[in-house]
Amino acid sequence: MFAVVKTGGKQYKVAANDVLKVEKLEGQAGDTIELSDVLMAGDDKGVKTGTPFLKDVVVTAEILEQTRGDKIIIFKKKRRHQYRRKNGHRQYLTVLRVLEIGKGGAKKAATKTAAAKTDDVKAEEAPAKKAPAKKAAPKKEAAAEKKPAAKKPAAKKAAPKKTAAKKAD
Repeated sequence: MFAVVKTGGKQYKVAANDVLKVEKLEGQAGDTIELSDVLMAGDDKGVKTGTPFLKDVVVTAEILEQTRGDKIIIFKKKRRHQYRRKNGHRQYLTVLRVLEIGKGGAKKAATKTAAAKTDDVKAEEAPAKKAPAKKAAPKKEAAAEKKPAAKKPAAKKAAPKKTAAKKAD
C-alpha cells in the first residue's frame, strides 16, 4: 500500500517502512506522529483520491531524529553594477520512518473521547472558583481630563503681492 502525504508544503509518496526527510515537525526521537493530510492512497484493489484530502486515511510514522540539511548557498549578482550578495542557511529537517498506512477515523475518535473523559474528571475535581468582580476603570477618563486639548496652529496670513517695478526708459 502507498500514500501521497502533504507536509511542510511538499508532497511525498510513501509506503510502509520508508525513511524520508521532511520539513521540521514537533517531537523528539522515538515519538510517533500521525500525518492526516493524505492526498491519495492506493493498494492492489485500487486508488482513492481525496478532494483535497482523504478523511479516513492516516499515515503513522516514527521520528528517527531531528537534524539539519546541507548548506544552501544563495548568491545574488547584477552584472556591471558591482552588486554581489552571498548568503546561506541550513534547513531544519525531521527524519521519519513510516510505520503504517491505514484507517484513522476510529483511532482519532477513540483519542478524542478519552481526552474528553479526562477533561470531565479534571472539571469535577476542581472546585468552582468565582472570579472577583471587576471595577469599571475611570482611568481613561481621568487621563483625558488631565491632558489639555491639542491646539491647532494659527492660520498664516497671506503676504501681499508685490508688483514688478517699472524701469525708467
